[in-house]
Amino acid sequence: MSKKRNNNRKRNNGTSSANFTHKILRIFKSNENESFNYKEIASRLNVDDAKSRNRIIRTLAQQTAKGKLKETSRGKFQFNGSSDFYEGSIDMTSKGDAYVIVEGLENDIHIANANLNSALNRDKVQVYVFKNRQRSSAEGEVVEVLERHTTRFVGVLDQQKNFGFVVMQNPKMYTDIFVAPENMNAAKNGEMVLVEMTSWGKNDDSPRGKIIEVLGIPGEHQTEMHAILAQYGLPEKFPKEVEDFANQLDTSIQASEIAKRRDMRDVLTFTIDPADAKDFDDALSFKMLDNGNYEIGIHIADVSFYVQPGSVLDDEAYQRATSIYLVDRVVPMLPEVLSNKACSLRPNEEKYTFSSVFEVTPQAKVVNEWFGRTVTYSDARFAYEEAQFIIDTESNEIDASVSLSGKTYQVDKRISDAVLKLDKLAKMMRLKRMKNGSISFDKIEVKFDLNEENNPEGVFFKTSKDANKLIEEFMLLANKKVSEFIGKQKPKKTFVYRCHDEPDPEKLTALNTVVNKFGYQLNLKSRKSTISSLNQLLEDVQGKGEQNLIDTLAIRSMSKAYYSTQNIGHYGLAFDFYSHFTSPIRRYPDVMVHRLLQRYLDEKDSVKQEEYEEKCKHSSQMEGLATNAERDSIKYMQVKFMQQYEDQEFTGVISGVTDFGMFVEIIENRCEGMVRLRDIEGDHYYFDKENYAIVGKRKKMTFQLGDEVFVKVKKADLVKRNIDFELVGSKENKFLEKGEVV
Repeated sequence: MSKKRNNNRKRNNGTSSANFTHKILRIFKSNENESFNYKEIASRLNVDDAKSRNRIIRTLAQQTAKGKLKETSRGKFQFNGSSDFYEGSIDMTSKGDAYVIVEGLENDIHIANANLNSALNRDKVQVYVFKNRQRSSAEGEVVEVLERHTTRFVGVLDQQKNFGFVVMQNPKMYTDIFVAPENMNAAKNGEMVLVEMTSWGKNDDSPRGKIIEVLGIPGEHQTEMHAILAQYGLPEKFPKEVEDFANQLDTSIQASEIAKRRDMRDVLTFTIDPADAKDFDDALSFKMLDNGNYEIGIHIADVSFYVQPGSVLDDEAYQRATSIYLVDRVVPMLPEVLSNKACSLRPNEEKYTFSSVFEVTPQAKVVNEWFGRTVTYSDARFAYEEAQFIIDTESNEIDASVSLSGKTYQVDKRISDAVLKLDKLAKMMRLKRMKNGSISFDKIEVKFDLNEENNPEGVFFKTSKDANKLIEEFMLLANKKVSEFIGKQKPKKTFVYRCHDEPDPEKLTALNTVVNKFGYQLNLKSRKSTISSLNQLLEDVQGKGEQNLIDTLAIRSMSKAYYSTQNIGHYGLAFDFYSHFTSPIRRYPDVMVHRLLQRYLDEKDSVKQEEYEEKCKHSSQMEGLATNAERDSIKYMQVKFMQQYEDQEFTGVISGVTDFGMFVEIIENRCEGMVRLRDIEGDHYYFDKENYAIVGKRKKMTFQLGDEVFVKVKKADLVKRNIDFELVGSKENKFLEKGEVV
């Protein structure tokens, strides 16, 4: 392919030479104990022309000089050990270079753009490591792309007369994709498309591809939401065969099935969920016992009863692994007939459930536990706001009429009594959990008021109140006890755990450096002192201007939670055993936990660990993609919301600093944008990495992480999904000096 688009985007320039080198190295690596001369290599490459032979001789000399080969005798060469070759995954930067993450290797391997050799973000690659005198970190070159992470990308079609390029939206995709006329699929210039990379020939500057879906006009709401899902390879609609299979399921409650279960339909049961929730996958039951204790049931929709292994429904649920919560919609893991109907514990309906039932003393001590399949009947459905009203007013009068947010409903004394008792127990459980070393992350959620056209009309903040914490504590109890029940059995049984490792000490030190600026201090001497001081910090910043910044930085300092059959405990919760049992409608690991729990209750043998470990890895990966998609949708809505405020000034907090600018979060609405260094007038500014600051070279004016600044909205770009700010001033210096940059 000789056609090139006339632009300034970086292209891979040396693919042909690199591929030739890689072919030669593969021959040596595949025959590590053998030596070859240039003639034998030429024979294996099936070349016999003088030009190719000269290239082989030159390549053998170059790779010997680099240490990849060694000369065993005159003119004979051998692979120089395997210690300098690693396999890992590519993590691209927005600058065009990358790092290779190798499992078990302490430091990532830096890869310059020229050494990527067609590797793309998250590809599995083999990399050769050499020592670069200019860098202290390991430096490498991609030898071979072992497995493409994805071949589908989202971009905008730049159509020329006889060909086109799909210009990538993702800054981590460093090359555009060439599309021949016959592969346009009726796409028009300027449309956002999903393109599939079909090949990347050794003589091609860019990969070739074909357009498989036209997403729409960039910047339009539906186009952007579709693009977010497509970018991460996430599904949108269910295949027809999956919908048909689900719709044909018998979802009626049968007497024959009830007979196999513990019948708890006569026990007071209710749900507490967000006001706009459509699927209710957990319910609480409450019963006073004659001995003064309480019987508390945590009842979870029995999804595994309907979703059987080997079915198309199970295959689809596994591939999705999680529901996706975009800013304006939910992409469910299960079809609606299950997620919103058969498996939703709706009020005044009987449902099949999987339950954890505990006998709890008035002092919140668990003295008995039971796990198994049940049938339940939900007596009422509460929104968090309604349950919170009962807690706030301690309203437990019989059929008291309550008006809340314009809605009037009746408070049943039995339920209000149960809510108040459960609230007291939850508070005792939470206090004990905190004393045992659990970390209290109560980060404020930013939500948008959307009109019928999905345009944001306002921003509001969701905080966790007592009603939310009530539900959280009993869900944590169920998750913990189920995990302990299996995890402590002997012989050891394969199970799905939710794991959370200890944080990186360097990240905690960095966090401490930042919070010191606000007058706070972390004690990092021990695990106990770290958690105690961290909880104190999170409590002290409540309601302060720096709260969201510190909450966010504290969460980022933690390790990421993941699923595994290898239990290491949960650092953040301070639990030795923890699993996800309580949300099988929206999380596939919970479905696996239900199946395994029932299997072991039936006293069957343990399952193969390798099989479930692979499923855990897949679930963790899909959770990460869903989280990224959710963040992107929120960012898009922030940009859309801020379009109406272009040229207006706001007060913000510096939430991040980089070598190209500083991120500023507006205090009143939590929308984040960028002030670019090149746009700050009055001086030349540089990034002081050690102090998390931007510093002026001449006047030494400093802007540090957490500083309060004044910004003007310069541009809110829906297509690029970013907000550009102009820096107006700082808290100490309201207006910056204007004038020529020196």
